[in-house]
Amino acid sequence: MEKINWKKAFLQAAAVGLILCTGFVFLLGGLILSNYDNLGRLFKIVYLIESRYLEDTPRVKLIDGAIEGMVQALDPYSSFQDAEENKILMQSIQGSFGGIGVHISTADPTQLVIARPIKDSPAEKAGLQAGDIITKIDNTDVSTLSQDEAIAILRGEPGTKVTVGIYRPQTKEDFTVELVRYKIDLPTVEAAVLPGHPEIAVIDISYFTMQTGKELERTFAELDLDKYKGFILDLRYNYGGEINSAVKVASYLVPGDDIVHIVDRKGNTKTQKSTAQFVNKPFVVLINEYTASAAEIVAGAIKDYGSGTLVGVKTFGKGVVQTVFPLDGMTSVRLTTNKYLTPLKNDIHQKGIEPDIKVELGKGEKPTILPTTTEFDPQLAKAVEVLLEKVK
Repeated sequence: MEKINWKKAFLQAAAVGLILCTGFVFLLGGLILSNYDNLGRLFKIVYLIESRYLEDTPRVKLIDGAIEGMVQALDPYSSFQDAEENKILMQSIQGSFGGIGVHISTADPTQLVIARPIKDSPAEKAGLQAGDIITKIDNTDVSTLSQDEAIAILRGEPGTKVTVGIYRPQTKEDFTVELVRYKIDLPTVEAAVLPGHPEIAVIDISYFTMQTGKELERTFAELDLDKYKGFILDLRYNYGGEINSAVKVASYLVPGDDIVHIVDRKGNTKTQKSTAQFVNKPFVVLINEYTASAAEIVAGAIKDYGSGTLVGVKTFGKGVVQTVFPLDGMTSVRLTTNKYLTPLKNDIHQKGIEPDIKVELGKGEKPTILPTTTEFDPQLAKAVEVLLEKVK
């Protein structure tokens, strides 16, 4: 084994190491002095890469890699976004992007689970379903990528092709589909009259973007909610999103002022208050194991106030909040900065929210979201039954 003069190497790597560490010094301050050994390892790695690695490596790649590794070591939900990933993240929050037309669940960042295909999208037309797991994109195994990297590859210019490998847990089936990307302007709230029940409206919220609260307000107005005896809110396969929109949505659905309590690392609590007027109409909410994060804020508030009935199965249990911090105008870091508690201060993280009435889908049964016929899945059928009892 070759011996290395680390004192000499340290001096040679100092210039590069300082580039990597300058930001760390400002962030960590006095911790640098108390972690001399760790800092020494960093300088050694820089030296080895600069002097011995087979290929020349741009220093910006080393810096980005160091940041990415540091953030990934925190928890499954924190991440560093390079320029391309940051662009896609901002598009998702704003609700418009180019891709194959699927919502990807962020509840489990170790997998690429389709929360649901978007209506009339290439994915829906190819037969992809909620719960399908994307295992390969073109020739890349998704297990080798972060969730953000995989989503970045899925998206692209409209008209370009992408081959996607799928595993369907319900049938234990593996298959491949070729899809053509298209421009997606993503509505997050859709509504319809429930087939066979003109007195009931059904409203589906697929995800929370900055526009979702306004979309629901507009949906209520377009439906003319007074014409209906009640409505069913479908939050199944809703993996969360923008927290302020979730607060506004919940504000329509609970009579109280407190919507959610946000707790920081020091235990300081900020209570998000209602921002809209309670609709005061009988309703039932559908939830399942993919209902997560911001969607659980809504479900948790409804359960605590008892303003609606939750039907389905226990939710995912993601009770932590991520904040996106821009770094240089092109990149960003998403950090878990808070946890949230329901209005009654229940912590649902890694616990989930139990439904008021438990109903499971049978093996191979598909959820009927915004159905066009009177053939409802068992969860929706139960929601109809419960709502009809409420409005007698």
